[in-house]
Amino acid sequence: MNQHPHGSVLVVNSGSSSIKYQLVDPVGGAAIASGIVERIGEEAGVVKHTFGDTTVERTDPVPDHDAGLRTVLGLFDEVGPRLSEAHVIAVGHRVVHGGSTFTGPAVVDDDVIAKIDALSPLAPLHNPPNLTGITVARELLPDVPHVVVFDTAFFHTLPDAAATYAIDVDVAREHGVRRYGFHGTSHQYVSGEVARVLGRPLADLNQIVLHLGNGASASAVRGGVAVETSMGLTPLEGLVMGTRSGDIDAAVLIHLQRNAGMSVDDVDDLLNRRSGLKGLAGENDFRSLHQLIEGGDAAAQRALDVYIHRLRKYIGAYVAVLGRVDAITFTAGVGENDDIVRALACAGLEPLGIALDPERNAGRKKVATIVSADWASTRVLVVPTNEELAIARQAVATIEAAGLEGTSDESDPAPAVAGHA
Repeated sequence: MNQHPHGSVLVVNSGSSSIKYQLVDPVGGAAIASGIVERIGEEAGVVKHTFGDTTVERTDPVPDHDAGLRTVLGLFDEVGPRLSEAHVIAVGHRVVHGGSTFTGPAVVDDDVIAKIDALSPLAPLHNPPNLTGITVARELLPDVPHVVVFDTAFFHTLPDAAATYAIDVDVAREHGVRRYGFHGTSHQYVSGEVARVLGRPLADLNQIVLHLGNGASASAVRGGVAVETSMGLTPLEGLVMGTRSGDIDAAVLIHLQRNAGMSVDDVDDLLNRRSGLKGLAGENDFRSLHQLIEGGDAAAQRALDVYIHRLRKYIGAYVAVLGRVDAITFTAGVGENDDIVRALACAGLEPLGIALDPERNAGRKKVATIVSADWASTRVLVVPTNEELAIARQAVATIEAAGLEGTSDESDPAPAVAGHA
């Protein structure tokens, strides 16, 4: 029986040692099934698959992404729903870096794969495993179109003044050095949800979106169009994050190489994996950080102070960029779940028309919630992000625009797509 006659989308996020996936109903928005494959290439892999009230977890070795995706497809058959009955109309893939090449989603073909591969120097930790997942998924699911959705695409609208680093223009051009921005799928989805929640046209709204997870980024969005963002050439720049430093004087890198004997790889490891909250307090989980602070841990308190200071600095900067701010929205793991971070970020900003209502702000938010005081001119919201749904919907829109809708014949388990290899 075909459970989703209008079609479902399998969304795949292939990382260096993990594969996250969801089967999504792009119309209703529900996650039909979801799961994760972790510790790919290690001695003991972890595979978890959830469908309805059933969750199956296994700890078998997963030697590579090919084996991981084959395991996933097997679990769909075993636990459900069978993909042959879910009317999968597309597979949507998250790709971190689209450079200047991709300003929106694209249907995967050999040319697209070659271009993503050519962008790997800009995201050496992300694009290669993204590409591996795409290649394997195309082999295992050859009868549906595959669509790539890029973290950077939403920010291709940044004005030159925001996107340009003040370095030698020839060097920048030759090596693709500019601000690209990341988490774009989340920022685009959340800013659209804000317009829906407020019942106002997206084109009328000036927004600041704060995507606060282990990775963290801020954006300024004018009328649905991104005009500034905190991440840059890579996802390292900007806010203080779980293990990443965010903004830092570039000469620190030179100083450490000259005087501490650190190699390029050493500095890379320091700034990406041993900095941020982890570097300051030894802990990058906010629940643990708050417990340490309650116990009087000075390093944890300082880590929170640094995090909040940077966050407030970006809020202030984006108020200046936008001139008028209609909405500030918190999203992602920390933004949705940590009322202390939200309260500290907005404290004392009443002269800017920004103020929280303590009762509304209290606790975790699983649905979109306005948490600002009634009198405040800027609405402050918490909006859960849903990057998988955003990718699924972009995938559907992309195949429709390309004329690759396939067939709606429910007797056909895998929609045939004319001209798609």
